[in-house]
Amino acid sequence: MTMRERDAQLERVMRAGPVIPVLTIEDAAQAVPLARALVEGGLPAIEITLRTQPALAAIEAVARDVPGALVGAGTVLNREQLRDAQRAGATFAVSPGATPALLEAADVAGMSLLPGVATASEAMVAQEAGYKLLKFFPAEAAGGVAFLKSVYGPLPDLRFCPTGGIDAEKAKDYLALPNVLCVGGSWVVPNTALKAGDYATIMKLAREACAAAGR
Repeated sequence: MTMRERDAQLERVMRAGPVIPVLTIEDAAQAVPLARALVEGGLPAIEITLRTQPALAAIEAVARDVPGALVGAGTVLNREQLRDAQRAGATFAVSPGATPALLEAADVAGMSLLPGVATASEAMVAQEAGYKLLKFFPAEAAGGVAFLKSVYGPLPDLRFCPTGGIDAEKAKDYLALPNVLCVGGSWVVPNTALKAGDYATIMKLAREACAAAGR
């Protein structure tokens, strides 16, 4: 897959819904019903972080059993994790940062990668490497809405998915920016609802997130 094709695929992911839910799965059996609830709620792009042992099994299950889901792997730190995510069926990968080795690994694998940046310099380095779609992380700690407003002038071609410390109210301010395509967040999947298997509440929160964004 060429860089242009990877960008097109990643942009489809980022435009699929206003929020990419960031999920930490402790039980792989939760993954399919959870993903179905999110897709039904209007949030088909889903990031499952590689922070738990069941994460790859969860990605594989969603990729196989949930039509319409665009499942990605989050917290990808190195080429081995990128390879494992791709083999599990991930449509895209997300990283908290962007090392030269990881960017090179994504190029070699032909994998759509959303690399993380926290400064203008990091964004410029990613842009020089051919990346125009970036994760802004940790969003609230790194300057939030004000930062993204500031970099739009000098870096108008870049588009962001801010993630980190964002809730339903803060999401509205980010989504109003011209250089933001979506936000990443976990508020649409509260731990209490997930542990209880309350997928109806999760679907409701997903629909509310779409309605708040006018989508």
